[in-house]
Amino acid sequence: FRDAYSILWGHSNANELEDGKSIQLVLDRHSGSGFKSKEAFQGGFFSASIKLPSNYTAGVVTAFYASNSDKFPDRHDEIDFEFLGVVPGMPYVLQTNVYGNGSVRTGREERIRLWFDPSLEFHRYSVFWNQHHIVFFVDDVPIRQMIKTKEAEDYPCKPMSVLATIWDGSNWATSGGKFPVDYNRAPFVASFTGLKLFRDSSVYSINYRISEGEFGKQGLSGTQKSRLAWVRRKFLSYSYCNDKMRYPKPLPEC
Repeated sequence: FRDAYSILWGHSNANELEDGKSIQLVLDRHSGSGFKSKEAFQGGFFSASIKLPSNYTAGVVTAFYASNSDKFPDRHDEIDFEFLGVVPGMPYVLQTNVYGNGSVRTGREERIRLWFDPSLEFHRYSVFWNQHHIVFFVDDVPIRQMIKTKEAEDYPCKPMSVLATIWDGSNWATSGGKFPVDYNRAPFVASFTGLKLFRDSSVYSINYRISEGEFGKQGLSGTQKSRLAWVRRKFLSYSYCNDKMRYPKPLPEC
C-alpha cells in the first residue's frame, strides 16, 4: 500500500493492516478519511476489492474514484464509484459518475441496485479508461460503458490520481437526505484490499485480458455486452440519459 498510495486526510481514521496491502477507512463523529495514489495516470485500469460498512449506514458515502481536482480545480476530470449508505431493508445503491473539463453541473450520474450485500464480503470494483471509452465493472461484470463521441468535449482526458474516501453525505446520500448519519452507530468502517493500478492499456484483470486489440478500441466482447444488458435491464434505477426533465435534449453520448 505505501509503495503506491498515501493517506490523504483523517490519518487517525485510516488503519493500515499488517499484510501491508490492505487498509480500513473509518467515519466517526470526529472525521472521515481517505487515501490517494502517489502518481497520476492518463488512461489504463484501476481496481480494488471493497467491503462496505454494515447494518445501518444511512448518510455514509464510501467512494473509490479517479480525479485531478487538486491540479485542475476549475476544469477537473473525474470517474466515480460512490456507494450510498442504507437503512436496513433497503437495496444497496451504487452511483457512478463521469466529469470532464469541469463539467460538474452536467451530471452524468447513473445508479444501480446491487444484486448482493456488499457489506458481507469483499467485491471487486474496477474501471477501464482510454481515449475510446470508459467501462465500470463489478466483479468483472460490466455495469456501465461510456463511449467517447466526436461531440463530447467534456470527456476525461487529463492525468488523474486514484482515491478512496469515506465521508458524511447526510444531505443527499440516502433517500435524498431523508436519513442522515446516525453517529450513535459509529464507527463506520470501509475495507479496501487488492488495489491495482495500471497506467497503460494492456493489463490483466481477474478473468479476462484487457488490451487495445481485444477490448480497447473494439469495445466489449459478446459475453460482456450480454452481462451489461442484464445489469441495466434488471438493476438500473436511474440514468441521466433517461432524465428528460433534467435534459430535454439528451447529452451527445446518450
